[in-house]
Amino acid sequence: MDRLPGWRAEIIGGVLTVTALPDISHAVVLTDLMRHFIAADLDGQETEVIQRIGLWLPTGPDDYAIPDLAIVDADIMEHQRENNCYGPEAFRLIVEVTSNNYNNDLRNKVAAYAEAKIPVYLIVNRKHGRVHVLTDPAAGGYDTHRVHAPGEQITVPDSIGAKVTLDVAELLAAGERKG
Repeated sequence: MDRLPGWRAEIIGGVLTVTALPDISHAVVLTDLMRHFIAADLDGQETEVIQRIGLWLPTGPDDYAIPDLAIVDADIMEHQRENNCYGPEAFRLIVEVTSNNYNNDLRNKVAAYAEAKIPVYLIVNRKHGRVHVLTDPAAGGYDTHRVHAPGEQITVPDSIGAKVTLDVAELLAAGERKG
């Protein structure tokens, strides 16, 4: 990784994936989501809102992912595994905002996060103008996969620790800004 500064490396299902540095619109979506989660008191005593934290994956001995954003239990440090990765049992929600690697977010990570039993996986799909909410992890994927379009409101499952409602059009508009 010394030769690719700023790039993010992940190993999912034994496959090394390297992703380019995200654009400003990607960061704006994450900031918007963080504001909603922090306003709901999800960054404090019981949970933390954290960007780009290593998630140990049970899909292979060296597997890990670095989600764009996560809501984790406040005792996250007690769940540290190896190489600055943390156990999936401390993660309540993972967010990925698609970039040039959207197929990875919509396929490989769905299976990996479900295998890790991440309760809620939210994908802001900028390429197709949709927001996906996946819940009920099962073998190979999630039993519940809802796709939301502009004009819809999403209420994130209470399992994250609070009631949070998101406007799909607002999230997607943030993802369309040009840097």
